[in-house]
Amino acid sequence: MKLVKSLLLGSAAGIAAVAGAQAADLPSRKAAPVEYVRVCSAFGANFFYLPGTDTCLRVGGRVRAEYSFGERWSAGQDAFGTRARGRIFLDARNQTAYGTLRTFIRYDVTTTTGVYRYSGTNSAANRFSSINGVNQDSGVDLVDAVVQLGPLTAGRTASMFQFYANDYTFHGARTSDRQVNLLAYTASFGGGFTATVSLEDPRTTGRLGTVAATGGYAGLTYPDVVGQIRVDQGWGSASLSGAFGDRSTYSSPFVGGTGAKQDEMGWAVQAGVKINLPMLASGDALFLQAAYADGALEYIGWGANAGHGRVAAFPVGNYGVEFGRLKSNTGYTLLAAMRHYWAPSIRSDLLVSYSALETAGFIPGSTRSFDPKELVASASLVWSPVAGLDIGVEVLYARTEFGGRVPDAKSFAINGKTIKSDDSWSGRLRVQRDF
Repeated sequence: MKLVKSLLLGSAAGIAAVAGAQAADLPSRKAAPVEYVRVCSAFGANFFYLPGTDTCLRVGGRVRAEYSFGERWSAGQDAFGTRARGRIFLDARNQTAYGTLRTFIRYDVTTTTGVYRYSGTNSAANRFSSINGVNQDSGVDLVDAVVQLGPLTAGRTASMFQFYANDYTFHGARTSDRQVNLLAYTASFGGGFTATVSLEDPRTTGRLGTVAATGGYAGLTYPDVVGQIRVDQGWGSASLSGAFGDRSTYSSPFVGGTGAKQDEMGWAVQAGVKINLPMLASGDALFLQAAYADGALEYIGWGANAGHGRVAAFPVGNYGVEFGRLKSNTGYTLLAAMRHYWAPSIRSDLLVSYSALETAGFIPGSTRSFDPKELVASASLVWSPVAGLDIGVEVLYARTEFGGRVPDAKSFAINGKTIKSDDSWSGRLRVQRDF
């Protein structure tokens, strides 16, 4: 009996060994490896690797809600306005043999009403409908769409001319704050020194139009040429920039002109410095900037309006012309802007700017030119209870003086009143979350 048991156990063990060996020869089925998202630290915080690539991507955005009160400049305007803005951006980067390859795209989707639609320094939009009650606007704005490879920048982004571009205050200063289509090259010399040459399309800024009551736009021959020399170091930054471009116009024979085309060149120069002030508080800084323009007044922040909230430079009758397209129009702007932290979560932004123009056109019925001079001052108080969230209020004052008496934008259509100067106040509340 013992012999039989031994034979049976031995046979079973042999069969199991053979079966195990055969099973080991069969192909195995393993689960596909899971590729987890990895953090990319090469380009700063919030970047991650796109699975299966060496490209680092950051996804971010903003939601902003604003509520503003301001002057009424006609019976068809509101004394308040609201704004809701959603922003999304994608920032993709990776290292190459030619330097960092970066692709950046940003869209803003905005709905605005009331005072936000009035041209002027109390408004971030240059849209206005004269029809009572029709003062709401929604828009999708491609703010940035740019490719950068080492020193080369191509696409749509901020003009290479600008330095302080409403960095602190909500809005208000006459300054270059424009997004343009461009092709630029930036050379780096070490120590924070760079030099940039840029070809920029001024038609993509939305600020070019008619040039005078007796003239018109005659087309561009070449893009604007912009250059900037800049230094960024621990103490702050400094910039010297210049721009010139075609400012061709024609004199319309239908409104008293000769019909001749005038090929002229407009230009602008600007110098600015940013000084960090850590001795006051961490994050404190001061901007100082000055700019001068001949013909190309859009580079110093002038377009179709003169005065705080005015719909147009000359808001009555056939006076609606632009300052920024005639070579004999010159002007300058001066500004100072400061940010101060009262506490790590509470800050204030202060701004004072002064701008003046010498214009070619005369005030109707007068031998004096418009020659507007504008003073703007604003102050804000912002609370950041948690990272990425700002809750703030801003108050802005503006005063405009003219070379002679001009129609009063608020009451001329009713009683024909004219004024030599006007001033106004506006304020706004902003709630903003960045992520």
